[in-house]
Amino acid sequence: MATFQAPKGTYDLIPPVSVKYLAVREAISAPLRNSGYGYIETPGFEDVGLFARGVGESTDIVSKEMYAFTTKGGDQLALRPEGTASVLRAALESSLHKKGNLPVKLWYSGSYYRYEKPQKGRYRHFSQVGAEAIGAEDPALDAELIILADQAYRSLGLRNFRILLNSLGDKECRPVYREALQGFLGGLDLDEETVRRAEINPLRVLDDKRPDVQKQLVGAPVLRDYLCDACKAYHEEVRALITAAGVAFEDDEKLVRGLDYYTRTTFEFVHDGLGSQSAVGGGGRYDGLSEMIGGPALPSVGWALGVDRTVLALEAEGVELDIPAATSVFAVALGEAKPAVFGLVTELRKAGVAADMSYGGKGLKGAMKDANRSGARFAVVVGDRDLAEGVVQLKDMESGEQTAVAVDGLVAEVKARLA
Repeated sequence: MATFQAPKGTYDLIPPVSVKYLAVREAISAPLRNSGYGYIETPGFEDVGLFARGVGESTDIVSKEMYAFTTKGGDQLALRPEGTASVLRAALESSLHKKGNLPVKLWYSGSYYRYEKPQKGRYRHFSQVGAEAIGAEDPALDAELIILADQAYRSLGLRNFRILLNSLGDKECRPVYREALQGFLGGLDLDEETVRRAEINPLRVLDDKRPDVQKQLVGAPVLRDYLCDACKAYHEEVRALITAAGVAFEDDEKLVRGLDYYTRTTFEFVHDGLGSQSAVGGGGRYDGLSEMIGGPALPSVGWALGVDRTVLALEAEGVELDIPAATSVFAVALGEAKPAVFGLVTELRKAGVAADMSYGGKGLKGAMKDANRSGARFAVVVGDRDLAEGVVQLKDMESGEQTAVAVDGLVAEVKARLA
């Protein structure tokens, strides 16, 4: 009999690996929740135009990788390839920028989709946690987000990651650099598609990873030399704030990132243990994106960190997350004790104790195997004689010690021992 399989380039999250992903999401979002960022969730698909206008038609994401489709009603939609445009659209649609003090600080977690050649660390369906600070132009926000991401990674135990930092200038100084770069690129031997990209957004050519292109880019004009005084001052303040916080970073004058909406600050988190797919996350400032998608001027900054790649980075460093057992107490019913045991398990759960029990009418040997596999600290074994005496047998699964405990005192006894 034939069975269905997950689509190429995707994966299923199943226990016990799924617990790692939950732990990573929790660790990344914890510093955000502690810093005034509220949770937002957007649809898995949006109008194609949102990404074409916001992310940029010259990007690989829009031109090659976006899952776009036409609905039965004729709407042109796309599975979201990234989170920033969707979050900003939702904030504008709900007028969040008009309801309180700016910036509007939001965080999100979800799945994203890009059609590309599947390989380790690069999937067609992937998971990210992201954060956006919308509506304020302040170097402290840029620095805050970089520091919070660093804090999240270090709380997980990661150490071998690097932060790359650059400034892409703004609408005042970037056009001058753009013209100089286009002039330089015009003298290179580039393929037709790269020439077209250079005409639309020449900075994207700097992000080309092909060795033959990178070889020709030696001696290319450097954006740093073209920054206006305002952008230089802004970038220096970002650098100073990060440095004062004790967060190490590396200046990378070629760092562009793969999206067209970035201005000024751009940054990337890379891990050298992941091979070619070394980026585990990144982001930057996008002061003009709101206007691109029809909104008012709302200077903003944000990032997205890959959950998938963070898990791979943890594995590369050999970091084992301290994840508590999903079950603290595992109950085993013998004879006619199942209804009573079911009630005890329910009471334990109501009291906040993670509890499970053996199902399917297994005997003592099979049920205790289930208890061992559950990772529970304690097993509660109850037979007909125990019920008649008003007790249960509480077994410490680490020491093997077993004691009789009064039925009505079980919850208090378990909570005391777990504490």
